[in-house]
Amino acid sequence: MECTSVTGEEEEAIYDDSESGGEDVEEMEEEEPSAAATVPKQKSTTTKVYLPGVSKGNHNIDDDDEGIELVHEASAYLMYHQAQLGAPCLSFDIVRDTLGDGRTDFPMTTFVVAGTQAATSRQDHVILVKMSQLTKTHKEDSQHDSDDDSSDSDIVDDEDEPVLDTVNVIHDGAVNRLRVAPLKERLLVATWSTKGCVHIWDMSVHMTSLSHPSAAATNYSVKGLSEAPLFSFRGHQDEGFALDWSSSGELLSGDCRGYIHLWKPQQSKTWQVDQRPFTAHSQSVEDIQWSPNEATVFASCSVDKTIRIWDVRAKPSKACMLTTQAHQTDINVISWNKSLPLIVSGGDDGIIKIWDLREFQKGDPVSTFKQHTAPITTLEWHYTDSTVFASAGEDNQLIQWDIAVEKDDITEEEEGIPPQLLFVHQGQKEIKELHWHPQIPGVLISTALTGFDVFRTISV
Repeated sequence: MECTSVTGEEEEAIYDDSESGGEDVEEMEEEEPSAAATVPKQKSTTTKVYLPGVSKGNHNIDDDDEGIELVHEASAYLMYHQAQLGAPCLSFDIVRDTLGDGRTDFPMTTFVVAGTQAATSRQDHVILVKMSQLTKTHKEDSQHDSDDDSSDSDIVDDEDEPVLDTVNVIHDGAVNRLRVAPLKERLLVATWSTKGCVHIWDMSVHMTSLSHPSAAATNYSVKGLSEAPLFSFRGHQDEGFALDWSSSGELLSGDCRGYIHLWKPQQSKTWQVDQRPFTAHSQSVEDIQWSPNEATVFASCSVDKTIRIWDVRAKPSKACMLTTQAHQTDINVISWNKSLPLIVSGGDDGIIKIWDLREFQKGDPVSTFKQHTAPITTLEWHYTDSTVFASAGEDNQLIQWDIAVEKDDITEEEEGIPPQLLFVHQGQKEIKELHWHPQIPGVLISTALTGFDVFRTISV
């Protein structure tokens, strides 16, 4: 597998003619790791940046090219780990924990909840995962770092292997989408089932079990707990993918018929689901995002090629306030900027567009990026850096962007590369979802058919 980094100035991943490949990085399962921040190894004495699909000199580097070996460039990462949970988990969310915000010390710990899409002969699960002992990347593995540059903090004891602890809850049907509620008092998880139902699970007890200090020492793992959901809604009459929680515990679920339902929490630990759906979309609702600043406003995108802005205070038939024909193809994902009035969208056309909500109805994006070569499957704004976002697609590229970067003098080597492109990460196949960690600056977690990647680059 391949994994690439492209950064500015000295932050470059390269390919060269050296005979030694890069060292493997640690992963949470003892399997042959994919390369990270890779460089292709070929019979050339010229050092160049590797970017998929971009011609370098007289050689165009493709995934299927023979005689080219992509080798790991550890200096491009502050941290890089992999994990596999058995069946593919094509949707997940990060759990806010009590370990503190803005933490940067190694080793690190993170909690996620994932939903499986297992083969028909196996049961699907909602899996609460604790990843601990996530160590810093070995700087001495990089050809750019001399032994003199290595500090004691970079040296990791071989016995400090990453630890993976899990609790599995049986889920009826594969999980299309999963979202964790941003609540402090308990861990609520919403799941979209392929059987057309939306469930809410209370995993607070399991979170307490995994958070206990003795959990890692005992390699805590529970498989196949048979528990009933806290609440279920079967009124959609079709399966769906769109799902999002508000900060107050309200839930939105959108289905393949184009219907969106609003869930309101009740004091009896249940939810009242409005049977009158929002119906302005003419085809499948692919993604939903509550506004980070207005409690009653949300955005949605659809196969009908539109992005719509809604206000739940109005009747469902009149709730759509703004709409724009955003792409020429299906729109798969959107993300609402937490600080600026911007929404970023990605579609089947492989195009990323950024929309200023103050000029939304004009139908003209403020920025357009066409670096991906296949449909966009996931994207998300950074939690604290309002100009940074990440995207991934079916071209197996995960790209970090910074829209604040302006176009300077472009060298011949950089021709065709957007100046806003910070970093290209590869190594996973069929990337489905990514999330920035809200409490660990710069850390990205992505899931794909081949498993999870947990990493932080030198660019963000």
